[in-house]
Amino acid sequence: MAQSRDFDLTPLRLVWLALALLGAGLGLATGEVFWRGANASEIVAELALVTWCLLETTVRRNWLALLTIPALALGIGCALPLYLFIRSRRIA
Repeated sequence: MAQSRDFDLTPLRLVWLALALLGAGLGLATGEVFWRGANASEIVAELALVTWCLLETTVRRNWLALLTIPALALGIGCALPLYLFIRSRRIA
């Protein structure tokens, strides 16, 4: 049985996924969800990620990457690796 090309989990993609899950878990464990305790540099990083995500999504038509935006509620430690996980999949 052949595996679908959309769901190829390369070692790098597995690292991105593990880091996204770790970031989500740490955000939930420390109670830093929905921007509680976020400092100015984290907010700037999140705005940069949203800008990058929106601009690149319109060019690449990788609409699944927009899931990164709600993931920001769990922090940049979850959203950035999640975006890299989604972005690293094959588009064809």
